Amino acid sequence: MNKTELKEFLDTKVDYYNHPRFLETDPLQIPHRFSRKEDIEICGFLTATIAWGNRKSIINNATTMMELLDNAPADFVKNHQEDDLEKLSGFVHRTFNGTDFIYFIRGLQNIYRQYGGLESIFVKSAGPDSLQSSISAFKQVFFELPHLNRTTKHVSDPKKGSAAKRINMFLRWMVRNNSTGVDFGLWKTLSPSQLSCPLDVHSGNVARKLGLLTRKQNDAKAVFELDQNLRGLDPLDPVKYDFALFGLGVFEKF
Repeated sequence: MNKTELKEFLDTKVDYYNHPRFLETDPLQIPHRFSRKEDIEICGFLTATIAWGNRKSIINNATTMMELLDNAPADFVKNHQEDDLEKLSGFVHRTFNGTDFIYFIRGLQNIYRQYGGLESIFVKSAGPDSLQSSISAFKQVFFELPHLNRTTKHVSDPKKGSAAKRINMFLRWMVRNNSTGVDFGLWKTLSPSQLSCPLDVHSGNVARKLGLLTRKQNDAKAVFELDQNLRGLDPLDPVKYDFALFGLGVFEKF
């Protein structure tokens, strides 16, 4: 396929997969249970944090997370007392355990109390066409409280070579518009043009088959390469192609 044919092919797949019917099997359904901005972004951040492995397990465990937060994540994060955290200690999703969960709630409380919320952290270090430096800055702020070293692995850092798939996915949820009822478009101070594709094994394999990616590892350098090629197809909303790449890989075994 030439570039025009490739764009037409992928745009058709975006139209098909960027649709609320796919929320039935996607972890993004969890933050869609809320209506308030801060509930959505906190739920979205925690859900994205555990978004690896079996999708059904992710959905079940993200639901459990919200139940442990009294299905009022913003209120719990902002107003919890130390005793309230004890009930989180038994939570487990793969290598993310109760100790990690408890720190994440403390870290989020610190961000909302000291910095005015998640959005402000990402905006402060945003580049004109990338949020990868914002992710690195966010990790520094998030772990400024006393913590166990093991917990830091649950927030990736592009400056250390990570593709940071889960945070890039979270940023897509928050920044891309809500025109189809899938992403939220809550963060108006950032633009979809600054987003990077949440690169995983599925989107990576499809991107390579389509000639959008040559690097073999799914790492920060691969994200940069894929970014450049997707921006060539749509500079204003390059990450819409995440729907096409992921859908082709997961649902069509492309």
